[in-house]
Amino acid sequence: MLTITQDLHDRIVAHARADHPDEACGVIAGPAGSGRPERFVPMLNAARSPTFYEFDSTDLLKLYREMDDRDEEPVVIYHSHTATEAYPSRTDVSYAGEPGAHYVLVSTADTDGAGPFQFRSFRIVDGEITEEEVEIVDAHPGRTEA
Repeated sequence: MLTITQDLHDRIVAHARADHPDEACGVIAGPAGSGRPERFVPMLNAARSPTFYEFDSTDLLKLYREMDDRDEEPVVIYHSHTATEAYPSRTDVSYAGEPGAHYVLVSTADTDGAGPFQFRSFRIVDGEITEEEVEIVDAHPGRTEA
């Protein structure tokens, strides 16, 4: 199950809305080994495409170095689908290289720009897709939101 704060949920949806009709993408980093998404990192879709997303390789390298310096890991890797449901495509599965991450998809298809938006989370390991429940909380227990 993915447990995510309302604030982070809303920021992912806002990013998807802002980049529509292109796919949005990004990462939520968290303390290594915690499984807790904390730091929202919106990324540029280098493909600038309504049907495909691609992290800019320079930005991605910078992010991984930054996470390493902060003892963080990618807890959530998210992107949007602009014309289809929030379900991983074959391409999404082929690029899913973080077996410990939650892959969140937001669909902005069939909305008037105000929602409702599909917000779904998946685990993708060795090409196998497993949908998981999403719990939205006000704040992580024992933490105050920055």
